[in-house]
Amino acid sequence: MSVTDALLAYTLAATLLTLTPGLDTALILRTAAADGSKKAVHVALGIDTGCFIWGALVAFGLGALLAVSDVAYSLLKWCGAAYLCWLGLQLLLRPRQQFSLAAEGSARSGNGFMRGMLGNVLNPKMGIFYVSFLPQFIPAGHSPFAWTFLLVSIHVLIGTLWSLTLIIATGYAAQVLKKPAVVKWMDRTTGVVFLLFAAKLAISKR
Repeated sequence: MSVTDALLAYTLAATLLTLTPGLDTALILRTAAADGSKKAVHVALGIDTGCFIWGALVAFGLGALLAVSDVAYSLLKWCGAAYLCWLGLQLLLRPRQQFSLAAEGSARSGNGFMRGMLGNVLNPKMGIFYVSFLPQFIPAGHSPFAWTFLLVSIHVLIGTLWSLTLIIATGYAAQVLKKPAVVKWMDRTTGVVFLLFAAKLAISKR
């Protein structure tokens, strides 16, 4: 596989995977609608950072350990499931009902960057995905270390563009999405989605 073929094939595959709805999409949409575009950008940056962390782990060989070690995979899997459960229960049991000044202040006090990063880092599927997916697109004779970061950077760029598209689209519908009844419904719906992802992660196998 030539360098050009590898880059084109990977970009197409990464784009299709990015456009597939998942936890990151749900988190960004909910944050953009409830907390505003600035906070949603912070979440997107956190997700991007999580991708680079996984890329570094794979580049340095730790991703391979995760792929073969049941203990390492199970530990990270249960930490990720517990974190998603905590996020989901918070949204499900304590949904916001209005956007008073107090509510907005509360929203700003949360760390969207850390929420996005932890949601990504504590998902072992990302590590398995990178360690099994990326090597297929590294041309023979080229540095696995350098190419891993190049491919992760392409994935992050595509993900960032998609996140910004979601944030901008949500901004146009902000007046509707910020109505108290809609906010409460979105919080609870996102909470259920997070709990479903937590359950899926908990029962997943390598």
